Amino acid sequence: MPPDNTATVAWAVAAGVLAALGPLVVRRLPEPVLESDAADKVLYADLGRRPGLWWRLGAAGAVAGGAVGWRLGYDPIAWAWVYLVAVGVILGYIDSQTRLLPTRLIVPSYAIVTLLTLAAFLADDFAREDLIRAGLGLVVMGGFYRLMYFVYPAGMGFGDVRLSGVLGIALGYIGWGALLTGMYAGFLLGGVGGGILAAFRVADRKRYPFGPFMLLGALVGLLWGNALGHWYTSF
Repeated sequence: MPPDNTATVAWAVAAGVLAALGPLVVRRLPEPVLESDAADKVLYADLGRRPGLWWRLGAAGAVAGGAVGWRLGYDPIAWAWVYLVAVGVILGYIDSQTRLLPTRLIVPSYAIVTLLTLAAFLADDFAREDLIRAGLGLVVMGGFYRLMYFVYPAGMGFGDVRLSGVLGIALGYIGWGALLTGMYAGFLLGGVGGGILAAFRVADRKRYPFGPFMLLGALVGLLWGNALGHWYTSF
């Protein structure tokens, strides 16, 4: 569908406002029980009080929300993606600072994204193939990440596994191209980003946060995945 400028602005504002609530959300998170080697983790209460955090999260949410509007317009599934953008910005910030993805945010997201996806299905003339594909997206992406965790648990946190399923639902509803591109882009961006972080000594290459790259990869899948899928199958 052609870009809708009004949708771009509307979803940018909605996602920006929701993401700007991030400091409040972060401060209210319960502290996890950690291993002794992670005892130096910054407290969520302190993490949420950093100066200027609300507008930085809001700006990131607005940019990503605008991209959702540019791609989806007023398609009903955009509600699910705007929610994912807002919570994804918050999760990405937390993971970048703590290498943790709080279960308290991810588990409710399954219910919210599922309900919003069902609402999109009902509003979209009962597009059964889209709903089936969303369920398969959960199985495919969630199963793949679980397998990767089983094979090499040192290279991935279980929070990444939890996050993968909800991203799979949203990407799957958009299309197979979006799902597969989103999965691949996450690993590609993670590999490149991890190398850059290690090169500049920002993070250990074996212990850098992977969640932000998963989230960026999902956005890439939304924006260009189906177009890349059509291009590939045309050969």
